[in-house]
Amino acid sequence: MKNMKIVMMAFIAALGLLSFTKPSHDNTLQKESISSKKGYEVGDEATDFKLKNIDGKMVSLSDFKSAKGFIVIFTCNHCPYAKKYEDRIIELDKKYKAQGYPVIAINPNDPNVQPEDGYQQMIERAKQKEFTFPYLVDEGQKIYPQYGATKTPHVFVLQKENGKNIVKYIGAIDNNYDNPNDVSEYYAQDAVNALIKGEPVKMTKTVAIGCTVKVKK
Repeated sequence: MKNMKIVMMAFIAALGLLSFTKPSHDNTLQKESISSKKGYEVGDEATDFKLKNIDGKMVSLSDFKSAKGFIVIFTCNHCPYAKKYEDRIIELDKKYKAQGYPVIAINPNDPNVQPEDGYQQMIERAKQKEFTFPYLVDEGQKIYPQYGATKTPHVFVLQKENGKNIVKYIGAIDNNYDNPNDVSEYYAQDAVNALIKGEPVKMTKTVAIGCTVKVKK
């Protein structure tokens, strides 16, 4: 009987411990859920911005009067994933700029955290790779949180509707960062093609694969 009482007391204590720790777990899940809602969702209006380009000029979406939309890509210099995608980003711009959907690249990283992503390094990288699109610096890191960009690269396809820039696709450029010859799903390209044809985007959101945005702590 004595042993049975000891077992029962241990069992009750264990139940108490579980009930005590459960709220903490729930709170963590709740915080993660709230955190995941930061930034734009498909269908939201993306506000305009004014950011410095590598030529020293300030650039806004409103500067592109004839654009039908935009392929906004948060990217950077140092990230291996971003480097793998540079040629494909150039191709996206060359293919779709004339059709009304230019690429707008934005570097969201703090150069104090990652010196390779400094403004002068951006100028050099753009010259080296012969970027055909604006390469803007998110000074003060105010724009990438609005969009909800978490990786480099991270794509946001926008379409102009009644003077507003509406988010139509969020996520990765395609499904194989390592080798463009092995790509089987062209997410960003398919989204823009659908918009050009006046059709709904089938795949509106994917998981962006890349380096995390470098933020000063």
